Amino acid sequence: MWLLIAFIAVPLIEIALFIQVGGWLGLWPTLLIVVVTAIIGSALVRSQGAREMQNLRSSFSDMRDPSEPLANGAMILFSGALLLTPGFFTDFVGFALLVPPVRAAVFQWAKKRANIQTFEMGTGRARHPHDRDRVIDGEFEEIRTTHDAPKGPSGWTKH
Repeated sequence: MWLLIAFIAVPLIEIALFIQVGGWLGLWPTLLIVVVTAIIGSALVRSQGAREMQNLRSSFSDMRDPSEPLANGAMILFSGALLLTPGFFTDFVGFALLVPPVRAAVFQWAKKRANIQTFEMGTGRARHPHDRDRVIDGEFEEIRTTHDAPKGPSGWTKH
């Protein structure tokens, strides 16, 4: 239900804002603002996304809970999509998601609403359930006949 409301409300808000800002500034300044916010937003998304990817890698290497860097990365990705969408409302929400305290508040809000059953990180190597570190010894003997001898640049070709 909320998704349907968002799909109806967001375009209506964007159209109303375009009419208001376009009437106040004119067509070309309004279009310039939309293009400039997309360029600035994509640069910010790229830099913050790289920083958050490094935080995610360090959380994996330090064996810490990666949920916050993953959530931040998802919010940065979502903000990039919003900033590339033409509009003032989507730009506002996209730029807001690029502010770390806003992301932290959204993460805390989502964390309170989420019901996590278990979280576990392993410390050993991954094993197949039937792997019992068995070694099977065997012997082999290479049998080569004269017609099996390689005749080309590699042993795989026979002419």
